[in-house]
Amino acid sequence: MQELAIFGGTFDPIHWGHLLLAQRALHQVPLKKVIWVPSLNPPHKEAALFEHRVEMLHLATKDNPAFSVSLVEVNRSGTSYAINTLFDLSAFYPNTHWYWILGLDAFQTLPRWYRGHELAQMCDWLIAPRLLGGETIAQSELICKQVEEELKERSYTIQWQFLNIPLVGVSSSLIRKFCGERQSIRYLLPESVRFYIAQKNLYSNKSE
Repeated sequence: MQELAIFGGTFDPIHWGHLLLAQRALHQVPLKKVIWVPSLNPPHKEAALFEHRVEMLHLATKDNPAFSVSLVEVNRSGTSYAINTLFDLSAFYPNTHWYWILGLDAFQTLPRWYRGHELAQMCDWLIAPRLLGGETIAQSELICKQVEEELKERSYTIQWQFLNIPLVGVSSSLIRKFCGERQSIRYLLPESVRFYIAQKNLYSNKSE
C-alpha cells in the first residue's frame, strides 16, 4: 500500500512556508509524494483566479519529483469540500494510505467541516503547529487534544502528529498585503512565482 499526502488549500499565493511544510512531511513520514490540491471555489473566502493559482503552484513545485499538482476540483461544481477531494483522489490512487497536511488553525475547525467527522478517520493528519504569538508546542498539542476529544464524543477516532518545522513568519495574506502596498515580496516565495505575480499584476488594486 502506497502512502500519499494531500496538501489542499487556496495557495493564494504559494510561498516558502507551504513548500517547507510539504518537504518536511516527505522526510518525516514515508510518503511517496505530496499531492497539492488548489481549491477551485474555496468556502468563506475570495481568491485570485484558479488558473493563476494553479500556474503559480506549477512554477513553485515543478523541480521536485515528489510534488504533484492535482486539478481534481476543476470538474466539480459548487463549493470545494475536503471529503469530496479525498473521494476523487482515492479513485485515481487506489490502495493508498492517505495523509492530510494542514495548519493548526484549520485542524482546529475540522469537526465543523462538511462531513468532517467522517473525514477525520479516513486519513492521518500532519499538522503544522502554531508558534506565533508566543504559543508553545504544549499549547498547540492541547488544541489538538481538544479536537480529538470532540470527535471521540461522537464515536469518531483520529490519528495526528505534528510536523517538525522551523518557524517561518510568512503567509499568503502578508504577501497580498505587501503587493497591495507595493512593497517588495522578494524572498517570501520562489522567484518564478514572484515574477508571475508581477507579470499578471496580481494582488494590486488593478489585479485580474
